[in-house]
Amino acid sequence: MKTLKNIVALLVVVMVFIACKNNEQPEVKTLETAASDVKELDPNATYAKAEFTINGMTCAMGCAKTIEKKIAKMEGVKSAKVDFDRELAMVEYDEARVTPTLLEETVTNVADTYKVEDMKTVINFSTAKKACKEACEKECCANKDKAEKMACATDCEKACCAKKV
Repeated sequence: MKTLKNIVALLVVVMVFIACKNNEQPEVKTLETAASDVKELDPNATYAKAEFTINGMTCAMGCAKTIEKKIAKMEGVKSAKVDFDRELAMVEYDEARVTPTLLEETVTNVADTYKVEDMKTVINFSTAKKACKEACEKECCANKDKAEKMACATDCEKACCAKKV
C-alpha cells in the first residue's frame, strides 16, 4: 500500500512538471476576414450629416449602442453616434446610397418603441443643449433680466431654441 502511495505521488509530481512546462513561444493564430466584413467608403461621394432625436430609449448600453451599431453597419454610412443623454443621433452618410427615410426605417426596425423625430440635415453636428440655450439667450434675449430671458427663450425663433432645450 505504501508503494502504491509513493507511485501515485511520483506520478502527480511528474504530471505537475509536465503540465507547468513553460513554452517559450506562444501559439500564433491568424484569422482571415472576408472582404465583405470591411466597409469601403467612396472617396468621391458627397457626404451629408443628419441629426435626429430618438424617443423611447431606456438605457445607454442596450438601446443607444444597439441603434448606433445598426446605423453604422449600413452601406454608405461613414459614421454614426447616438447620444443617450440628449436622445440625439448624428449620422454622416453618402447621399447617393442612404436617405433620411432609410435612416428612420433602420432605427424603427430595431424596436417598435423607438420613434424618430426632428430629422434634419446639418452642416455641423450640434453641441450640447446647454450651449445652444446659452447662445440663444445671448442672441435673442440680450439685455433682459432672468425672468424675461426665460420667457424670451421659449418664444425665440432661432432653430436651436425651437427644439426641446
